[in-house]
Amino acid sequence: MTGTTLDDYTDRYARRVRGMTASEIRALFAVASRPEVVSLAGGAPYIAALPLDAVGEMLGRLGAEHGATTLQYGIGQGTLELRERICEVMALSGIDAACGASPDDVVVTVGGQQALDLVARLFLDPGDVVLAEGPTYVGALGVFQAAQAQVVHVPMDDDGLIPEALEAAIAEQARAGRRVKFLYTIPTYQNPTGVTLTEQRRERVLDICERAGLLVVEDDPYGQLGFEGDAPAPLRARRRDGVFYLSTFSKTFAPGLRVGWILAPHAVRDKLVIASEAQILCPSGYAQAAVSTYLGTMPWREQLKVYREVYRERRDAMLAALDDLMPAGTTWTTPGGGLFVWATLPDGLDSKAMMPRAIAARVAYVPGTGFYADGTGSGNMRLNFSFPSPERIREGVRRLAGVMEQDIATRRVFGAVGRPGTRRGQAGADTPGPDLA
Repeated sequence: MTGTTLDDYTDRYARRVRGMTASEIRALFAVASRPEVVSLAGGAPYIAALPLDAVGEMLGRLGAEHGATTLQYGIGQGTLELRERICEVMALSGIDAACGASPDDVVVTVGGQQALDLVARLFLDPGDVVLAEGPTYVGALGVFQAAQAQVVHVPMDDDGLIPEALEAAIAEQARAGRRVKFLYTIPTYQNPTGVTLTEQRRERVLDICERAGLLVVEDDPYGQLGFEGDAPAPLRARRRDGVFYLSTFSKTFAPGLRVGWILAPHAVRDKLVIASEAQILCPSGYAQAAVSTYLGTMPWREQLKVYREVYRERRDAMLAALDDLMPAGTTWTTPGGGLFVWATLPDGLDSKAMMPRAIAARVAYVPGTGFYADGTGSGNMRLNFSFPSPERIREGVRRLAGVMEQDIATRRVFGAVGRPGTRRGQAGADTPGPDLA
């Protein structure tokens, strides 16, 4: 007998399943949702800031008055009405008709997650390389790993992705004979760091990718949630060729409706629709109608301002609590928008190993290892400020600081071995050594 398994189907799975691992964020949800736990872990928007009575009435009317159409099958690309509304939303960020944005080239998806999966299905073969910021969105890592692609992280600093590091990564992969398919980037209020790629670097990154013949997949869930003026224009507002723009209404309206989109180069649009139809046949007509009606009848631009004010207050509460309570040697980013702060722990502390003690102290966060394909990031953690109240944020940071102080005290008494294979990075990240893979 060579071994046993609890899964009788292990030898029947497709090869692609071997790369599937549970998300560290999803694994935390069961614990973090307990009322006694202060959760700084998830990325949930503060839905209570919506005019829920008015939204509820709107949803009721959709079913009662338009159910014959909203509850029926639809087309794979998504309704024309919603695609037109999406173009209005993108125009706020500078992606308009002047730079080639058209309802014809928008594909409605089941949240931003399906948008990522469709791009992966169209472009990634097993063994292909995806370049991505280090750290990056854990949901994207899951998609790329399921596609049997290799994710190579490109370091960041407080100004976002480092162009020189991007050039070095492209050159290194070329020398190794590996095929790089695209750069995946969240340039604005990045998840998990909250860092924003500067204006100057945006042009340089686009120039580098254009010279290398590299596609750019721009993920922009947070771009309209800035706290200190407008964010730099998206990459897609600067270049139309070779740039795929992905976004979602999950952060600005309702994640439960699961409505996102892709703005794709025209030549790719039909293939995205075919791939989406193979997955889901068509996106929910009811969810699309809900978003279209919300955008067409409610003051959604004013609602964006409400979210910005709520999140700015909570961001400030988190930064103040970190400044007041965190042990010496802890550093963190200062996001100009979005939902997250990225913290770097004092030397020797391990965010993944510390997690059980944090849960016992009734506070939750996401260990940094969940945001790297190569297992690094143990010296970091992602902290969310969008959902808890300012008072709960401060209490959560107080509990977390207490756990960290205990670990520091334990190290003083018993000693510990530092985290291997990483070096302290800018923007408060543990990044890989010279090998960018």
